[in-house]
Amino acid sequence: MEREWLFSLIPLTIGTIFLGIGVHGLRRASALRRTGVTAEARIVRHDVSRGDEGAKYYHPVAAWTARDGRLCEYASRFGRGAVRSGFRVGAYVVVRYDPQAPQRFAIEGWDMRWVDLLFTVLGTVFAVGTVTVVLVRLLTL
Repeated sequence: MEREWLFSLIPLTIGTIFLGIGVHGLRRASALRRTGVTAEARIVRHDVSRGDEGAKYYHPVAAWTARDGRLCEYASRFGRGAVRSGFRVGAYVVVRYDPQAPQRFAIEGWDMRWVDLLFTVLGTVFAVGTVTVVLVRLLTL
């Protein structure tokens, strides 16, 4: 085994990045569930982003008044290709936000926990799988 092990750095790096993204998202969601405050918000518009292939993704922008009286208006970090009727402009939704940093929020029914779980699982599979293959390869030389 000369330089072949260098190729294992590719899936290991991808796995580590995916794992970091997934764990960060899960910790953020957990913190919002523990210490977040709920408020009724209204969807005021949709920010539109485009994917690499030109697909449109709609990010609802929710507006609400925080407990301390501040007006908050932020776009969801998740975008979807289509907007369901409950999330159209003018619809009322429930948001859970961090009182110290209201830009950290989640729209109930829109933000998806499974995306963070998917990143965590894929990252774990890539990282642990790569390390296992390299260790087996090293031990059988």
